[in-house]
Amino acid sequence: MTATDERGQPIRGEAVEAEPKHRIVVGLLLTAGTAVALGAALLDIPRANAHLSEVARYALQVSLPSWNLTEPVNEVVYGTRGFDTFGETFLLLAAVVSVVLLSRPREPRTGYFGEDVAGKREQSEVDPSEKPGADEREARSAESGEMDEDSPAAGRSGTQRPKTPDNERVGGRGPERAEAMAVVVRGGVRAATPVLAVAGCYLVAWGYSPGGGFPGGAVVLGVVLLVYSAFGRGRIARVIKPSVVETAEMAGAALIILTEALGLALKGSFTANWLPLTPPGTIRSGGVVQLFSAGELVEVGTGLIIAVFALLAMSHDWARDTSSGEEGDEGDEGGGREGGAKQ
Repeated sequence: MTATDERGQPIRGEAVEAEPKHRIVVGLLLTAGTAVALGAALLDIPRANAHLSEVARYALQVSLPSWNLTEPVNEVVYGTRGFDTFGETFLLLAAVVSVVLLSRPREPRTGYFGEDVAGKREQSEVDPSEKPGADEREARSAESGEMDEDSPAAGRSGTQRPKTPDNERVGGRGPERAEAMAVVVRGGVRAATPVLAVAGCYLVAWGYSPGGGFPGGAVVLGVVLLVYSAFGRGRIARVIKPSVVETAEMAGAALIILTEALGLALKGSFTANWLPLTPPGTIRSGGVVQLFSAGELVEVGTGLIIAVFALLAMSHDWARDTSSGEEGDEGDEGGGREGGAKQ
């Protein structure tokens, strides 16, 4: 609706409220185009009696005699096309580094959670005369209640969160503040995580089953997220921290580089096999294929953990950057307020 004056005439320059018009024709065209593309791809799928492609035939021919692998998928991923997998792995590493750079605030930290404590300290150092309002005090109190038991701020506030919701009244209207979830969820996660962890290791360890480090690393992330969601971050705080996870990721990347580079040094070709082959169906049947896959398990699993928890702990900067010398930076929180006070 249009804003009007006392005489009912429309006021020029005022914002006009109007419901957005849905582009039905454009939506139908996009939907129809997507359906045609999917239909064409479905019709082009090779049938059961179709001839194998040259790549598939070559993989079947060299998998068993050259690598002692009964699974040609692993031979293609970590053997014949090992250099492509090498590039994909380090593309993931570059993505993880980008996420860390974009999500990490300026405050020093030793964990993925808790940088808001350092932010409050920095804020008080920059502007000690600033007193938080009622809303901000309430928000800080809620944040303090979400900290771990070993957090200094939680000890001062005395508002530690309960470990489990087992003793809370069912159907309460208040927010759920327990660190862990219900006993049914915790019991289910306790039963599922060992099975998933063993399955992830199985995907990597045996060369005659399709899998490898990429799916195994995704399984590792799933196990960690299950424990985090069911038991709270206190259960994984000692393991999921930058000093541990980032070091493990670099170790996995170094193992991959060393494995592939030794092929160039010992056999004259990057990604070439330089380990003795054991009989088919054993863990070391693929030579460097299994070693490459194990290193990728570490690099992919820790890389995904870093990216996910860096985004979960992402927060804003509490104080503006004084090192740049820009007093009226509008990009930082508080810059506009100080600039207005100077005018």
